[in-house]
This record gives sequence, structure tokens and C-alpha cells, in this order.
Amino acid sequence: MQRRGYQLKKIGLSEKTAHDAHPATVPARQDNEAPSAIAVEGWRYHHIGIPTPTPRPGERYLPGLKMFVSGFESSPYGIQWMRFDSDASYPEIVKTLPHVAFEVDDLSAALEGRKILIPPNSPGEGIMVAMILDNGAPIELLEFIPPLKSR
Repeated sequence: MQRRGYQLKKIGLSEKTAHDAHPATVPARQDNEAPSAIAVEGWRYHHIGIPTPTPRPGERYLPGLKMFVSGFESSPYGIQWMRFDSDASYPEIVKTLPHVAFEVDDLSAALEGRKILIPPNSPGEGIMVAMILDNGAPIELLEFIPPLKSR
């Protein structure tokens, strides 16, 4: 624990301010360890969304979302470029800062105790999404709903 205290002091935080900045109480993460969202929560990386004001090759328009997207289908790293309509009603932080997205098994459970930026919604059939705010960064959570089996 002394090592953690030294690390926090070095970057100007105390145990109290570190806890306030990160609501989940987790031990200090080592360089070779996965983030607790993956290692503890079981979340799975899905993509990184990067806002851009510049049209991108191959972008497609999603009229219900008032945005253009590109890159996700072809990026081996899950990079998704996003260009928003001027009247898109998303929080400014979503339109200006990149976000990382994780697939979760239970969106409701994943949202418990988190600061919700965009409440759960369904942008398309078979998917529920929400965005949370963690330490000033937007995080997208996705739950894929399996189709109902016909009898």
C-alpha cells in the first residue's frame, strides 16, 4: 500500500481524492495487468470511437442518430470514426472526445453505481447501449440481445 500512496502523491492525489476520482475501489493496477473493467468486471473491448469534423472515405449516414460513421467494419483495431450533424443532441463531451466501448453481458448491472452520460437506448435491433463518464472520459457500454428463437 505504501507504493500506491507514493504513486498518488507523485501525481498530486491522496487516497481520498483517488477514490473520489474512481468510484470503484480497486487495488493499484500494475503495468502488466488488464484494467479492472476487463479483469474484474468481465467487460470485452469492442471499439474506440473518435469524433471528427472531417468527412472520411466510406462513411455512412445514420439518420436516426444524426451522425456519419466509418472505419469500424474494416479496422483490425476497432477504430470507428464519427462525424455528427450540427444539430445532433449528444452531450458535447461525446461529440468532442474519443470514447472506448465495451461489450457487457448485462447493461443494467454494468450501469449500477456509475455516472450515466447517455441513458440506455437501442440504436438498432438487437443492441442496447449507454454511455457513462469515468474520470472525465466517456465510456460506451453495449449489450447485444440475441434474437428470439422462432418455435
